[in-house]
Amino acid sequence: MNRTKTITTILLLFLCFSLQAQTGRSIILSPLSSFSDEWNKPVYLDLNTARDSNYLTGMEKDVIWILNMVRKNPQLFLRSVLLNPKSEFYKIPSARNSYFTSLVKDLQNQKPSRKALQPNRVLYQSAFCHALNSGKEGFVGHDRKWGCRSSFSAECISYGFDDALDIIIQLLVDDGVPSLGHRSICLTASYKELGVSIQPHSLYSYNSVLDFY
Repeated sequence: MNRTKTITTILLLFLCFSLQAQTGRSIILSPLSSFSDEWNKPVYLDLNTARDSNYLTGMEKDVIWILNMVRKNPQLFLRSVLLNPKSEFYKIPSARNSYFTSLVKDLQNQKPSRKALQPNRVLYQSAFCHALNSGKEGFVGHDRKWGCRSSFSAECISYGFDDALDIIIQLLVDDGVPSLGHRSICLTASYKELGVSIQPHSLYSYNSVLDFY
């Protein structure tokens, strides 16, 4: 996490605690609230479908939440996160490669998903088993080598990040993957359930497995 993101997170936490002290109620902020206040509207807060899933970490819950927000309003995500000059993810036009520019076009044309992804414990167990063992062995890829169940319909794997937004953006940009398979899976509206596990990786620090159904 860079210094700008750290400062922003501290300020948002301070605001949250201040509002809680004034109202006596817990205030929940969207993980995208630093990019636009619009992400704090009830329609997006309601997309936190994994909030009560006690088998997921907070960051794993945020992966599902952020992906739900991207799918619900891809154009707002594009404007507020990727094309916002104040965003750490913004790239000046001359620095945009073909993967970034194609993502811009895809999000511009993407239709909003009507239903949010729901957390699924079986899919989580599948993702956890593969992420845990891949991390220990320094393995890269989708092949199940440790008896992990694979009841999912589609799978995305991110390497190198343990932050939810970083993970989602890596999968959406899909740099170096000509098929853009991860992007396609993340934006496919027919998938309704998701399991997420973020685990240490001996070669890339972290690997995150997202199993869809």
